[in-house]
Amino acid sequence: MQKDKFFKAEKNVVHPNETLVKTHCAYCGMQCGMNLRVNVATNKIIGVEPRYDWPVTVGKMCPKGVTAYQQTNHDDRILKPLIRDDTSLKGTKEGFREASWNEAYDLIANKFRELQVKYGKDSLSVFSGVSMTNEKCYLTGKFARVALGTRYIDYNGRFCMSSAAGGFLRSFGVDRGSTLPWTDIHETDCLFIAGSNTAECHPTSMFRVWNVQERGGYIIVADPRETPIARRADVHLDLKPGTDLALANGILNLLIQNGYADEEFINNHTNGFEETKMLVKEFTPEYTSELTGVAPKKIIRAAEIYGKSPNAVVMFARGIEQQHKGVDNVSGYTNLALVTGKIGRPKSGVATFTGQGNGQGGREHGQKADLLPGYRKITNPEHVAEVCKVWKITPEEMPQPGVSAYEMFELMEQKTIRGLYLLCSNPAVSAPNLNFVRSAMKNLDFMVCSDFYLSESAEFADVILPSVTWSEDEGTVTNLEGRIIKINKAQEPIGESKPDWQMQVELAERLGKGKYFSHLKTAKDVADEFRLASKGGNADYYGATWDKIDKQDGVFWPCKDENDMGTPHMFLDKKFYHADGKAKICALPYRPPAEEPDEKYPLRLTTGRVVYHYLSGNQTRRIQFLRDMCPEPYVEVHPETAKKYNMDHEDKVRLYTRRGEAIYKVKVTEAIREDTVFVPYHFGHEQSINLLTIAALDPISRMPEFKVCAAQLEKVEIKKVQ
Repeated sequence: MQKDKFFKAEKNVVHPNETLVKTHCAYCGMQCGMNLRVNVATNKIIGVEPRYDWPVTVGKMCPKGVTAYQQTNHDDRILKPLIRDDTSLKGTKEGFREASWNEAYDLIANKFRELQVKYGKDSLSVFSGVSMTNEKCYLTGKFARVALGTRYIDYNGRFCMSSAAGGFLRSFGVDRGSTLPWTDIHETDCLFIAGSNTAECHPTSMFRVWNVQERGGYIIVADPRETPIARRADVHLDLKPGTDLALANGILNLLIQNGYADEEFINNHTNGFEETKMLVKEFTPEYTSELTGVAPKKIIRAAEIYGKSPNAVVMFARGIEQQHKGVDNVSGYTNLALVTGKIGRPKSGVATFTGQGNGQGGREHGQKADLLPGYRKITNPEHVAEVCKVWKITPEEMPQPGVSAYEMFELMEQKTIRGLYLLCSNPAVSAPNLNFVRSAMKNLDFMVCSDFYLSESAEFADVILPSVTWSEDEGTVTNLEGRIIKINKAQEPIGESKPDWQMQVELAERLGKGKYFSHLKTAKDVADEFRLASKGGNADYYGATWDKIDKQDGVFWPCKDENDMGTPHMFLDKKFYHADGKAKICALPYRPPAEEPDEKYPLRLTTGRVVYHYLSGNQTRRIQFLRDMCPEPYVEVHPETAKKYNMDHEDKVRLYTRRGEAIYKVKVTEAIREDTVFVPYHFGHEQSINLLTIAALDPISRMPEFKVCAAQLEKVEIKKVQ
């Protein structure tokens, strides 16, 4: 067990007639430890207790985690397959009837066959998510490519972690979300946190964050909003949305000019320094300030603090990643660690705050359009051959790479894609430019959705399959550190719901592909095949058996065999994953946002989370306490901006962009720039802010630019009843 100063040997109270099931939270990448309280007589989950023995969060839980158990036996659960019997009602909750599994499976198999006979194998698509176990993520990729034989599979991590993946791959040659364990964070001397509202989005990290300051260290925050962590930061870099790369280049220039570059590390372990040094020369504090809106003295102070700190960790999240230059932003901030040599050792490195529970593992094992298990490339013949041996297919049978998530909707609109199998995702809320995306989903010939609630996306389906919640199945996930952990089953599935991996095995049998799937009788069977399929890849999980995970409180990948204890710290040998063993310092020219403010749309719109909700809100908006705490979205407006538009707190306003509009209440706050407005993105239907966001895509990650577009406000006049 990994212990640190925060560890307390506290024991949980076991109540009479109850048992505690050790597991982890259903939500973000922190994957906080919890014990689910189960009534022995009814076998029903009735509550939750913190896990003090979990080394990452040692008993800490957030409002979502405390109430997560209420998902499982909620009245809104879908308990039987549903089939649409009125296609005129697509896009609504109406028009479904209950059906048997046999009827649902027969309909799906017949429709899938019909579409592929008429339009080809690639007329079908799979869109999945990373709030599933590694085993389910792995099998979804296999199901798409082997059972359906389609090239078109992608996942909602494309809207979440894809830019971090692209930046790490370019800089390090490997994508693991953190180069060090979370238990190192409080021991560093400086945290440089960019684009993360950590106190609300990953609140159970905050006891370690605050401890950095309590020990005399420093916190630097780059964010357009004065979030709770920005308020206490030693330096708050209050930049314009979409200007992160200019800020990173400006700070890098000062680090080089002021003698903080580690020349020995640069010469021996990196490439690209001289080119980068020349490029960032123009990013003086004054020029950087002109681009970002951050005062020169703040930029100078941030560079001085980071440069002088013996150890430092650069951390970031969707604020810098959800941009059409998100990969450049990630590599730009990673440059700070590489140039100063603050990586490849304890207490220093680079880390990203993972948004989804399995955002790390879910992108490593075959759900991305171009990836196979173990982070192998589908364009690499050797990689394909290795996976084909496990799957027992020929390399010629492996489909070609597909396209990214948003581009799949473009193909649906064009009728290239005719059918969709959607699971563990809600793109009718979470995708950008929603008017277009919803139209594309409605344009499908046939759509299947697997979910445990009737989500906004399920409303477009022809068949809905009832899946289980996280507590009704078992498997592994990989948290934001790169630590593989175990989710344990606490309750039998309710109604006729089934795990997604079981549905895929049964559907594969209906589609005549049973010989590739029928041996998978349990989640453990899937886990064993998945570990074998990852063996030898960069993300090698082969040695991370369930027994080892239990004994070690998780296993950091890579873990290559039974004697390998895992890799908590990356690059301790200063060897990176590029062919020459060196990291890449990237010369990155600044590009402005895809859409800059103008006379018609003078404001910058940005989006993000609140502490009480998760992703599209399909789960958390159903929990009474969480809904009471944040029942509806709002638009944050600076007092001077509100004054300019003649608006008061809680006035209703129309917020609009070139793509759509929505009505929100105003929240007047000084915690935002005058030129910027902010709306949380957890709400559906006509309250969704993604009706307004732009689908400008990063050229590498294909991440849409959720975090900035040009917008305008208009006060809604309320007519008084005479």
